[in-house]
Amino acid sequence: MKNIKAIIFDAYGTLFDVNSAAEKCKSKIGDKWESFANYWRKTQLEYTWLRSLMGRHKDFWAITEDSLDKSMQAFNIDAAMKNELLDLYKILSPYPEVKKTLKKLKDKKYKLAILSNGTPSLLKELVKSNNLQNLFDDIFSIEEVKIYKPSSKVYDMPIKKYNIKKENVAFLSANTWDVSGGGNYGFSSVWVNRNNSIFDNLDYVPKYQVKHLGGLLDII
Repeated sequence: MKNIKAIIFDAYGTLFDVNSAAEKCKSKIGDKWESFANYWRKTQLEYTWLRSLMGRHKDFWAITEDSLDKSMQAFNIDAAMKNELLDLYKILSPYPEVKKTLKKLKDKKYKLAILSNGTPSLLKELVKSNNLQNLFDDIFSIEEVKIYKPSSKVYDMPIKKYNIKKENVAFLSANTWDVSGGGNYGFSSVWVNRNNSIFDNLDYVPKYQVKHLGGLLDII
């Protein structure tokens, strides 16, 4: 990768493990905790896309709660656990290599930022709870434009703030639709393929693929 001036990260599923909230409750949820966590995430994303298409915006925290309600009902999970799961979602665990990789990139003087569906307050709490607040130059939330990824309005934000060209941005996400969104927009998108998944057919094939965030250090 050449002429990269800013490295932009998706948050959920890329820096932070979205399943970690349910995993911390697996003794109460039982063996279905992972299926439940995946269903919650799938429903959450579907709600962001559907609300964007309908023009009926709700912030990400409200959508997270709405999707949790449906998921708990679908998996017959005690409603009394709702607040516990929501509280844990605010402090999701980062993947093991995240902090070390961010520090190395920071030492190389790259501008580092998060670009996420999350609300500003939710993202700030998430970053602070994991002691990562000093590693990012900016945290961009879709709440600034009131539409969810993969709208081009979202990917516009760091370009406007930094006054750089699209190709000067390395954009990392574990979500294939987000990688395609950023790539079709013009970013140098990198797919963080943690689970040996299959890429979606969305008119974009990422030039770079890594198994974890640390892989970026080998290509940048």
